[in-house]
Amino acid sequence: MNNSDTSTGPSFSLGNRLLRLIWNVAYILLFRFSPRPLHPWRAVLLRMFGAKVGRGVHVYPAVKVWAPWNVDLGDQCGIGDGVTLYSQGKITIGKLAVVSQGTHLCAGTHDYTKAGFPLLTAPISIGERAWLAAEVFVHPGISIGEGCVVGARSVVTKDMPAWQVCAGHPCKPLKERKYE
Repeated sequence: MNNSDTSTGPSFSLGNRLLRLIWNVAYILLFRFSPRPLHPWRAVLLRMFGAKVGRGVHVYPAVKVWAPWNVDLGDQCGIGDGVTLYSQGKITIGKLAVVSQGTHLCAGTHDYTKAGFPLLTAPISIGERAWLAAEVFVHPGISIGEGCVVGARSVVTKDMPAWQVCAGHPCKPLKERKYE
C-alpha cells in the first residue's frame, strides 16, 4: 500500500452494521434492478446514503457499492456494470473518469501480522479523465493519475502516473498517452 493515509479500519459499530444492512436492502430493492437509463435515480440513492455524486454521473445498476458514504464521484464520470467499489476506505473517482465493467476497487485489507487479522483501510484515488479498462483490480492506497489509462485485467499494486498508458500484472507504465 503506497498511500500514507493507511489506517486501522473501523471496528464496524452496531450503527455502522445497521446502516450497511439498510443500504443493502435499498440496493436490492431500489438500485440493482432499476432500469439502465435511470442514472439520476441511482445518483439520488447514493447521495441519500452519504455518497458525494457530481453532475451527469453514470452509475450502472450492477455496480456493487459496499459503503456509499465512503464514495466520491466527480462530474460526468462513468462506473460500468459489474464494478465493485469495496469502499471500506474512501474511494474518489475524478471528473470524466471511466471505470469499466468488472473492475474492482478495493480500499480495505487485513494486517496478516496480527492476531485476528485487523482491518486496514487506505483510500483509492482515480484522477480526472482516467480510464480503467475491463476487469482491472486496484489495491488499497493506490492513486491513478489524471488521464492515465490502465489496460484490461491489470493488477495495480503501485501508484500510476498521469497521462500514461499502463498495463500488466503487476501494472506498470508502458508509454505516454496522447490525448486530443
